[in-house]
Amino acid sequence: MKLADNKATLSFSNGSPSVDLPVYQGSVGPDVIDIRKLYAQTGMFTYDPGFLSTASCQSAITYIDGDKGELLYRGYPIEQLATNCDFMETCHLLLYGNLPDVAAKTAFVKRVSNHTMVNEQMQFFLRGFRRDAHPMAIMTGLVGALSAFYHDSTDINNPEHREISAIRLIAKMPTLVAMAYKYSVGQPYMYPKNELSYAGNFLHMMFATPCADYVVNPVIERALDRIFVLHADHEQNASTSTVRLCGSSGTNPFAAIAAGVACLWGPAHGGANEACLNMLEDIQKMGGISKVGHFMEQVKDKNSGVKLMGFGHRVYKNYDPRAKLMQETCKEVLAELGLENDPLFKLAMALEKIALEDEYFVSRKLYPNVDFYSGIVQRAIGIPVGLFTAVFALARTVGWIAQLNEMIGDPEYKIGRPRQLFTGSVSRDVLPISKR
Repeated sequence: MKLADNKATLSFSNGSPSVDLPVYQGSVGPDVIDIRKLYAQTGMFTYDPGFLSTASCQSAITYIDGDKGELLYRGYPIEQLATNCDFMETCHLLLYGNLPDVAAKTAFVKRVSNHTMVNEQMQFFLRGFRRDAHPMAIMTGLVGALSAFYHDSTDINNPEHREISAIRLIAKMPTLVAMAYKYSVGQPYMYPKNELSYAGNFLHMMFATPCADYVVNPVIERALDRIFVLHADHEQNASTSTVRLCGSSGTNPFAAIAAGVACLWGPAHGGANEACLNMLEDIQKMGGISKVGHFMEQVKDKNSGVKLMGFGHRVYKNYDPRAKLMQETCKEVLAELGLENDPLFKLAMALEKIALEDEYFVSRKLYPNVDFYSGIVQRAIGIPVGLFTAVFALARTVGWIAQLNEMIGDPEYKIGRPRQLFTGSVSRDVLPISKR
């Protein structure tokens, strides 16, 4: 970042002296006012619930322009990456800042493939969970437990440790998600096949069984790879900020990523695609397409308590660029599987049509987001609804790691310590119990 030509001046109506604050410019996007010395100069903090107007860090990884509907990974538009690159190339880009050439990609893929297996004792660890446990509860435990198995890569301040833990996490997440699924359905775990692609290997571990050969469908493989690319990073969202805040204490990378998994679980964040599909199924039970109009009227009624999931976004005030790509993939998958007349997809299209034409939704810019389509794609592939957020965590892991590594390498980074506006009781004395 560079210092802007202008400064911000904070003035007070009570006669206190004004304060000049530095203004910094990034390569693109809004300028920022540096308030780091505000408390020392004024004795006051800023107040920004939800951090809606606060830049918590400087980053060169991902840029979002919500008004334009633009998403860039290291400067590359998501549309170009999703069309021309696979997930392994995207991982290399996020981690190292550049797209690999053929030799670099081959070396990177080989390195990741060499770490796809997990310690055999993880199988026994899984047995401690109930079979009907939510996959995200299992994933939070499994990812955190990696630090108990890989002691040689737990020093977050050691670049070599961070490097090997990054590769291990990217490699092992598909294995862990597939193990959580197999455990829930009572099927034997399937070991990784390193000759398969990253997405193909995940499909194999999910759906193969020892009693029959499993052939990866290239259309499904490409669709899943695109889901991974579209979810790889998304700037300073709740889970990424959690990973950074957790990592700022110096904890090991596995613990920091486990914290991100736990945060992602929420229905307002990573659980949104799960919530979206549950909503579609609820409308289907009500009567399907014939009830869409009634449902949308309920959404408009603030007193009904009915929410429209999969539409709108905290950042995007335009069409989510990932949603357009996911819509294409959704049509390809349903056509490949002969599910063009799938009732939930038809229902989703009816919802989308109303949302894009009805003035209520248009004026509020409640466009379909990526969760709207990715849930339908995953359901068509055969991934159960409860596993959707775990698949999201699998894809987002590389982004979390890139953000964590960037923070550790930032000379300005400190342990996170937000301030507060205290509204509780002022100092008071404890009375003896007989006088309370």
